Amino acid sequence: MLWLLTIPIIILTLFILYLLAIMPKLTSRPDLTPWKGWYFAHRGLHQSHKKSPENSMAAFKLAVEHGYGIELDVQLSKDKIPVVFHDYTLTRICGLDKKVCDLTLKELQELRLYHSNEQIPTFESVLNLVNGKVPLIVEFKVESHDTSVCDVVAPMLDNYKGLYCIESFNPLALMWYKKNRPNVMRGQLSSNLIKDKESGDPSLYFILQNLLLNFVTKPHFIAYNHLHSKMPSFVLCRNLYRIPTFAWTIKSQEALESSKKSFDFFIFDHFIPQD
Repeated sequence: MLWLLTIPIIILTLFILYLLAIMPKLTSRPDLTPWKGWYFAHRGLHQSHKKSPENSMAAFKLAVEHGYGIELDVQLSKDKIPVVFHDYTLTRICGLDKKVCDLTLKELQELRLYHSNEQIPTFESVLNLVNGKVPLIVEFKVESHDTSVCDVVAPMLDNYKGLYCIESFNPLALMWYKKNRPNVMRGQLSSNLIKDKESGDPSLYFILQNLLLNFVTKPHFIAYNHLHSKMPSFVLCRNLYRIPTFAWTIKSQEALESSKKSFDFFIFDHFIPQD
């Protein structure tokens, strides 16, 4: 009979440990007042492959002109120059079967985005273009254990006068910022990675999609795939710990409206939000 009494204790203990594991930053959170009222254009306000492809200077210029915040991706070239590009490989956008980190900046800028006139921009050129006019969500692309992109990009952002925050799927990037730039607003990106059928280790994806490393990274916000807003860890972080939440990526007005009960801020794509 004793084992019957220990089962509830074990379950309760595991649940408490789970709540501690997903606990985000609770104190000294950044002031989010300046972020209120902004919609964020996913990889810029890209409208066509020919004129303003994703993560292009044209797309960023359009976002600024139309008064939208910008979400963008940053990673390093072979010669350690930060460039703005989403995929780790160049295949989808540039038709070249190589990784971004395999080419120097000069080699990267000889390529064109979707056969347009737009080239892969440097992160510096995007910062100069935006120049504080709209807020930035900077996603750090960290494919494995190499967080050197943080070492290179963080000093650039230190000198940037505009409003920005950082986010990443990789908890190592958040750990880097927690240690080296604790006051910079950092967010954990996630989704139901297993259901999304992302290629990789299912056990690792289970940990990431359930936000089980929040106790280490202590994010200031959670950016979650709006299609999976009912994931228990996300719901608990929002409703129990009251952490701010960003929805990605909203692709219709209907999806925007339905997401407002679960998210505070919205990253959009393929449509223009209506208030």
